[in-house]
Amino acid sequence: MQVKAIAALVTVAAAALGAQAQEQVLNLYSARHYSTDEALYSNFTKATGIRINRVDSDDAGILARLKSEGAASPADVILLVDAARLHKGEVDGLFRPVKSKLLEDAIPAQYRGTPTADGSAWYGFSTRARVVVYDKLKVKREDVDTYEELGDPKNKGKVCIRSGSHPYNLSLFGAVAEHLGSDAKAQDWLKGVKDNLARDPKGGDTDQIKAVAAGECQVAVSNTYYIARMLRSGNPEDRAVMEKVGIVFPNQQSWGTHLNIAGGAVARNSKNPQAAVRFLEYLASPEAQNYFANGNNEWPTAKGVKVSNPALAAMTNNGDFKAETIPLSTVGANQVKIQQMLDRVGFK
Repeated sequence: MQVKAIAALVTVAAAALGAQAQEQVLNLYSARHYSTDEALYSNFTKATGIRINRVDSDDAGILARLKSEGAASPADVILLVDAARLHKGEVDGLFRPVKSKLLEDAIPAQYRGTPTADGSAWYGFSTRARVVVYDKLKVKREDVDTYEELGDPKNKGKVCIRSGSHPYNLSLFGAVAEHLGSDAKAQDWLKGVKDNLARDPKGGDTDQIKAVAAGECQVAVSNTYYIARMLRSGNPEDRAVMEKVGIVFPNQQSWGTHLNIAGGAVARNSKNPQAAVRFLEYLASPEAQNYFANGNNEWPTAKGVKVSNPALAAMTNNGDFKAETIPLSTVGANQVKIQQMLDRVGFK
């Protein structure tokens, strides 16, 4: 009888441990495809005992999957890499608002989703600037030191850029439209950029940088982390490219350079929301913020975090730059009308 009782206790204990182990898994849907992020996940697991089960896709794929899965979705945490997609996930009701004093104290208001009584739907953890790259021998810096000049006739036939409909460009264009103050001005500017293209939009940001160095065009637009990768590269070809191009952080005398953001949210139907919030809070910690900076050449968003990334320092001449301060949720809200403008002016 005593043996049976002990066996029963062992069975109950094993079941409890199994349930506890099940609770210690956090399902992450991530659009961040950076190998350096692996340290973020493993360190979180070491600190908390919560294992990360990751599903990789792009921003659009993740949002589509959340919609199709509905209440049956296993997702707990969502990581996206664009303000417009974060905003779309928020307005589509795919995220659960989070109320966290730690996150509110660490992350400035312009890097969060729309505030509600229940908290913000998403928080930004790293930024990248969208800057101008130019041929140092053929282009004067002062002719490309604002976004407006990308659409100026003086740069006709000089510009190359990835697809106007790519999220990075939609966010940039949405920000410029907000600063210009009217849809008519924004559409005229987009038509000017389109008319200044040296070739049809194609490729990614790295392709645009290389095209400037190769003489296919003289002016391009790129996210800073692509530039930083090439500056830190041990490949002689990458170094040769970077010796030929200059870098401008636009609009330093006006509204500042456009920033895009990578951010996180708790999935609306998370089965483990407390652990999900804990993970978001971890991403705001100085340790995690430094991984963003040194691992993927992004700027941290958390207040008071200092980083020492030589490539980021080189781009800004070891100093700060003026960044725009409009809420990124506003930039995301402009996405639909910007796409309509692109269609009207024939910007592919």
